Amino acid sequence: MKQVLGLLFVILLSACIGADVKPKISSSPTEIKAEIHNNLDAWHDAASKADFNAYFHLMTKDAVFIGTDASENWQVEEFKSYSKPHFDKGRAWSFSALERNIYLSEDTKIAWFDELLDTQMELCRGSGVMKLENNTWKVAHYVLSIAIPNEKVSEVIALKKESDSLYMKQLLEKVKN
Repeated sequence: MKQVLGLLFVILLSACIGADVKPKISSSPTEIKAEIHNNLDAWHDAASKADFNAYFHLMTKDAVFIGTDASENWQVEEFKSYSKPHFDKGRAWSFSALERNIYLSEDTKIAWFDELLDTQMELCRGSGVMKLENNTWKVAHYVLSIAIPNEKVSEVIALKKESDSLYMKQLLEKVKN
């Protein structure tokens, strides 16, 4: 009996000590950028595997996701609602970084980045802000845009002119009311 109680004491003591241990937070800019790079890759990978929990675990509690459509300005809870059916079908989206630049604030508590992505929409540009939340670098703000070659801009403007004018009209009506 004493051995069992002693073993339980050691297990409880280990659990209590372990509860206070926090993951090591990198201190050098190079280590921080590597963590951010890995977390962004993991975030994109979670979407490609339709892993809803892993994907949203790597976003802050107050994250914002700006999509390619003019109407897509999602607060994180709205984005979860929008995304859940896609993840549930096992078909979210697949982005992989071809190029990424990461920048750090002087105090290394905030980072911002831009990335060129290979996606199902061909080349896209992502940019955003990362911040440390619960000892993990997470996406706080993300903007996705479709990369359009300069020589094709006139064609794209013509394609979206009608829908843009309708959406602008809706926005102006909101402002009036």
